[in-house]
Amino acid sequence: MESMQLGQRIRAFRKLKGFTQQELAHQTGISLAILGAIERGNRHVEDQILIKISDCLGISLQELKLE
Repeated sequence: MESMQLGQRIRAFRKLKGFTQQELAHQTGISLAILGAIERGNRHVEDQILIKISDCLGISLQELKLE
């Protein structure tokens, strides 16, 4: 997944975990529209939101961001 953009990585991890966008949005408290924009790469993502997403997906923030 190293060549993927952040939004693409979020989508890939979400699908690996078997979550729909709606389920992930609900569990993280992020609106469905915002999550969709993040996955499409149309929205800057603050670390606070990335932490919620990575926690919900059961991965580290570093793994999500590839730092």
